[in-house]
Amino acid sequence: MASIASAVQNLISSVVSIAASLVNSVLAVLQAVLALGQELLSSVLHLLGSFVEFIASLLQGTAGFMFANFFTILIVGGVYYWYTRQGGKQQIKKRT
Repeated sequence: MASIASAVQNLISSVVSIAASLVNSVLAVLQAVLALGQELLSSVLHLLGSFVEFIASLLQGTAGFMFANFFTILIVGGVYYWYTRQGGKQQIKKRT
């Protein structure tokens, strides 16, 4: 009987060990996903910071002032064009 009890004890020990390993594996994958997300967010923020720094350095001086005005007029014109094009596509409901 001692060998059966020992075998059952070894079986339970093995099952607990497998369960602990599975939990550790899931936690490791979760940690890797979170680290990837953190690195991705950090890289995107660094890219945006570099872009803002580039635009700020570009818009210094007289040439930058002229460029900023041209770009602003371009954006306003594009928004106006888009707004007028969208207004023409709306259907008017007739009352009967």
